Amino acid sequence: MNIGEAAQASGVSAKMVRHYEEIGLIPRARRTLAGYRMYSESDVHTLRFIKQARNLGFSIEQIEQLLKLWQDRRRPSRKVKELAQEHIRELEERIREMQDMKRTLETLAKHCHGDDRPDCPILAGLEKMLPLSGPRRPLDGARKKKRASPSGAASCH
Repeated sequence: MNIGEAAQASGVSAKMVRHYEEIGLIPRARRTLAGYRMYSESDVHTLRFIKQARNLGFSIEQIEQLLKLWQDRRRPSRKVKELAQEHIRELEERIREMQDMKRTLETLAKHCHGDDRPDCPILAGLEKMLPLSGPRRPLDGARKKKRASPSGAASCH
């Protein structure tokens, strides 16, 4: 089947199918004489596996490990369970971090009048170090640059 059919059958976008092929999560597709990618039912099955693992929040590195374990029919299930339990611990930490963020934002929002006054506790709180427990990182894992307001004034909308 072509990439569009494989994408539809697996629920993974064609762009992600190409990406997973490029990074080696799925094998390089066969090509037609015209150069079109062709995928097998086995490839679609693997794409579905990857999609489900991504839906559960596993990283690409963890999915690589899971795929190797999945394809090794002689693997001990202990290794799979260890990987899953480590991911559960990571999820629990992220949940704690998000709960801390939520509480802090709720406190800041509670103290903001939300009227026409320019002073805003939310912006003031973002401007300084907030009392959050533990190190913080953006949810997408990327570092965000601090951007100043174009007018330089703090306001609350």
